[in-house]
Amino acid sequence: MMLRTNWAGNYIYRSGRLLEPSSVAELKQLLPALSHVKALGARHSFNSIADTPGTQISLARFKSKSLDVSDPAQPTVTVGAGVTYGELAPWLHVQGFAVPNMASLPHISIVGACATATHGSGVANQCLSASVSAIDLVTADGELVHLSRTANPEIFPGAVVALGALGIITSVTLELVPAFQVAQTVYENLPFHELEHSLLDIFSAGYSVSLFTDWQQHRATQVWIKSIAGDAAMPETFFQATRQTAKLHPLPGHSAENCTEQLGDPGPWHERLPHFRMDFTPSSGAELQSEYFVPLADGFNAIRAVEELRGRITPHLFITELRTIAADDLWLSMAYARESLAIHFTWRPEPDAVFSLLPLIEAQLAPFAARPHWGKLFATAPAMLRQLYPRFNAFRELVSRLDPGGCFGNDYLAALLD
Repeated sequence: MMLRTNWAGNYIYRSGRLLEPSSVAELKQLLPALSHVKALGARHSFNSIADTPGTQISLARFKSKSLDVSDPAQPTVTVGAGVTYGELAPWLHVQGFAVPNMASLPHISIVGACATATHGSGVANQCLSASVSAIDLVTADGELVHLSRTANPEIFPGAVVALGALGIITSVTLELVPAFQVAQTVYENLPFHELEHSLLDIFSAGYSVSLFTDWQQHRATQVWIKSIAGDAAMPETFFQATRQTAKLHPLPGHSAENCTEQLGDPGPWHERLPHFRMDFTPSSGAELQSEYFVPLADGFNAIRAVEELRGRITPHLFITELRTIAADDLWLSMAYARESLAIHFTWRPEPDAVFSLLPLIEAQLAPFAARPHWGKLFATAPAMLRQLYPRFNAFRELVSRLDPGGCFGNDYLAALLD
């Protein structure tokens, strides 16, 4: 049997069987005969969240897209579970619509991203999952269940970010906004001390703002500001950072060819909000990732706390990205009920070193009740994770209600839910 791995190659799936149904009807027939099942999307998680000792279900063939403009005040699109943001976005743009936020990579599946509360950035932008207004999923007994924010308000916020625990999601409906144009400007060398009193001003300087750092020299090496085209012109200096006249990659010395356009040139939203271009497949993914969410009000102190470990972190790090995410009401969203700063680590493929560092980083961030990204690497104990989410017990009850036999459970969920 050929080994299956995640995108990064750091995790080998235990599942010995992969099925790839082509329709909801076929999926409904399959599930009642299977005892342990997990959906497999774009494989961009870095841990065992999508693994199972039983059968993995690939949703790659679920490629439908359906636009609904019957309510002009709130257009929506319903997409199959195999659709990626890179496939949806250009199609939406041609129709005159957009999703309000996108992740750094457009190559991830929409359903997988929403199930783990994956996000983009922006002080006024919620995570990708917050755009979901309805879900279709098939339960272990083969029943197709439709849930929506309007029809099921008591459980819907728990069903969107559900970590694959409730069933196999076949499609999601996303709320849309009118298409818009974005211009991206990049600065270099922003001193960290500017964040102490101006953190909110810095992260509010554009529709989406990202700071990159190697944790050396008390600075952000780069600042990427994505602004709505037509907004005020960007200055030559930004909180002592210098505007760049050549396109840059977040990693010094790397070609910027696969990065989205910069230099203030406006373009469609889907060609600027991600950091990387849709027409470039990411590298083999020889990297590891971790990410922690802290209250935005504690952002500067959290950054300073991590910075104390710079001598330990930097030798094993490609880059860290700092981003903001608006609060939402999704029970297991890392930004649930609090405006958040995300501290994202892209590590070199050195698992032993990374796993030895994670407890140190988490100890530094413990005073800020840091919530780790569900699809990335972390060491936080399950008991602590449960305490970080006020609606966790409600989520546990929802899992028991929709999957009483534990068909969609695995070791990852067992540790979390028990």
